[in-house]
Amino acid sequence: MSEIDYTRNVSLRLSKVLDEIGVNERMVIKRRRLQLINETIWTIGQQLVLNEDMNIYSLGSRVEGTTTLGLHSDGDLLYTLPKSKVIQDWSEWEPGVENLLMIQDETVSPGYCLLQILREDAPLPEENAYHQNWYRDRIGRVLLKNSIVNIGGGDERVRHGPAQSMDERPGFFGRDIVLAMTCQQWPLQARQWINQQGEGQWPTNDMKQYCKGTGCFVVGVGSKGSVNEELEWRISTSIAERFLMFSLNITQIRCFVLMKMILKTFITTQCPDSISSYMCKTVMLHCISSTDNNAWNENTLLICLNYCLTVLYNCVINDYCPHFIIPENNLMLRRFTPVTKQIILDRLCYIISSNGSALLEIECDQLGSRIENTFLRLKEIVPEQMSCLISGELVKNAAYIVNDNITVLLIETNKINHIRILLQILYIYLMKLTHDMNQGHNKLACSKIAKFLSMHLGSALASINLQSERGVCRKSIVLMTLGLNIDVASGKLKLASMFLCTGDIERTEFILKNIEEGYDLNIVEQVCKCYDFRKTKHKKAFDKLCYETDNEYTLLQSTTASCVRFLRCEINCCPCELQHEMFRSSQQDLPYRGKKDIWMDLAVVDSLPYLYFLQYKTYSHLRRHRDKQAAISNLAKCFVEEPNFGHRETALNLLGQCMEQENRMDAALTCYLLSLKIRGRNNAAKLHICRLICSMLGPVLQ
Repeated sequence: MSEIDYTRNVSLRLSKVLDEIGVNERMVIKRRRLQLINETIWTIGQQLVLNEDMNIYSLGSRVEGTTTLGLHSDGDLLYTLPKSKVIQDWSEWEPGVENLLMIQDETVSPGYCLLQILREDAPLPEENAYHQNWYRDRIGRVLLKNSIVNIGGGDERVRHGPAQSMDERPGFFGRDIVLAMTCQQWPLQARQWINQQGEGQWPTNDMKQYCKGTGCFVVGVGSKGSVNEELEWRISTSIAERFLMFSLNITQIRCFVLMKMILKTFITTQCPDSISSYMCKTVMLHCISSTDNNAWNENTLLICLNYCLTVLYNCVINDYCPHFIIPENNLMLRRFTPVTKQIILDRLCYIISSNGSALLEIECDQLGSRIENTFLRLKEIVPEQMSCLISGELVKNAAYIVNDNITVLLIETNKINHIRILLQILYIYLMKLTHDMNQGHNKLACSKIAKFLSMHLGSALASINLQSERGVCRKSIVLMTLGLNIDVASGKLKLASMFLCTGDIERTEFILKNIEEGYDLNIVEQVCKCYDFRKTKHKKAFDKLCYETDNEYTLLQSTTASCVRFLRCEINCCPCELQHEMFRSSQQDLPYRGKKDIWMDLAVVDSLPYLYFLQYKTYSHLRRHRDKQAAISNLAKCFVEEPNFGHRETALNLLGQCMEQENRMDAALTCYLLSLKIRGRNNAAKLHICRLICSMLGPVLQ
């Protein structure tokens, strides 16, 4: 076989294997679309809670679509600080905000800047360094230290450069959070990039003009070894770089994924914190810019990979890797020790000279064995298998993020004791979301959160009416109806709860039948992010449907079931058996709450057991004994059939109270004891046990 035929053959097999593990055009687009929806939901949630015009940006591999399940890429989030404004010219100064003048002179490392603090009442320099994070330099300028971004990190976060890292937890990816300040103007050091043009005519002039309009950020980390390390701020063009990554073709994306797999397999294990995936990305962008775009196709993947690795090798030899947009910024400056450098060079030399055979050693995503199988023809490649799994994970992760933000909003609202103020806050949230729904891509995210809040606002109004012994007003029902289809069950279950509490059993039964018909046990995934626990694998039918459907909004409605939550202001729309969950914590239990237990002042229950519980209550009222027994049997069975329930102790408490109503006291006690075994503290089961024992001993004591 000739050299040309060999590289073409290997390239095609590599492309097929990467397609199999989810690095294909469809999955890349799906990853990007869902991650951008998540970005909007994060931003909306924070803006509502903090009442500040801040933004959150999703960056890195997960939003670019340049990752696989085996790479375990972290989620990179950039939070903008809303009260600060970085300017490059005095004419940009604004009154009433913290204006920071970007200084880029000969004392500052390329790609970095100093931030001079200006007065808020006049376009003049601040003269008094009275804050612990302010520093007066030798010429009298008051500068902002980059250590200020350490504030508020929390015990669970570790500082890595400009990022505060949250390690991977059971069922959740790790996350790097970067606090940044926004500068509306394109950085001075990057203006030369706008005018230069590489041999490959990429990026185009139109792309560069778009990049210029994205401005930049400054993040709190100085150049390593610089005399001004604690004062320097890195200039970040992250949004422009994300846009450039979105323009790459599938072969270029596959090449980058392979570079990261090589990095993880051959280099990071021996030399951690040496070459980063960002350096690999930068090298690849330089390579794309210097070659014809037509050279990047499935037939030439191996050639493109070796070219990128060769350029990376030369960068390491020379200790020089220029930033793609700010080339004066050397990403490899003072990065390697002589020993580390030699190890990296030896590894890269081995991989390049192997002409693709070294890739057989990659265990990430079983890449090596999959490549070998294509040569041995042991099995046909079925791209859909891995893509289905990834699709299910992406959709469920989006559902988690929606629920996480809703929980935070509800907790903040629940802190307000005055019911009228509470309703006003919910109403303000709803009006802001309704306004933002007209803002293009925000529509889906705003609509999703607005429906949740509408449901709670309607339920709270109904609870007030029930407390004053008035009938439920039409406005309450209209508001709750708007949130009926937030997912498969939770919105409808809240409406059914309200009708049950009003004594309207017929309408309650009608809604419960509708829920049961739409709740496909083989597809629907329960969503709970109230606290961490290891989730089991998704249902195969769920994953398949997520892969085949491109409308994420429809998927979130038809394939997921969120927790059902009741605020204390909704207590009269909550069955008395569930009301106990709002008061689960004694004074002795409160110190044992964790940082993630903010939901514990609400009544929260998983949708499926709550459906069976409401059926039991409804059929008890209707005196339909057989249906009632079927409901209580389903409630008991669902613990075995559905392993992803979050609030198992609450479901057991409901089952125990059903057993009490059936006069099966021993079974009820067993349920409460099992509930305590799951959660020993902050559990309403303690109250139920005390009450049950008193009722059992009452006749004896008399």
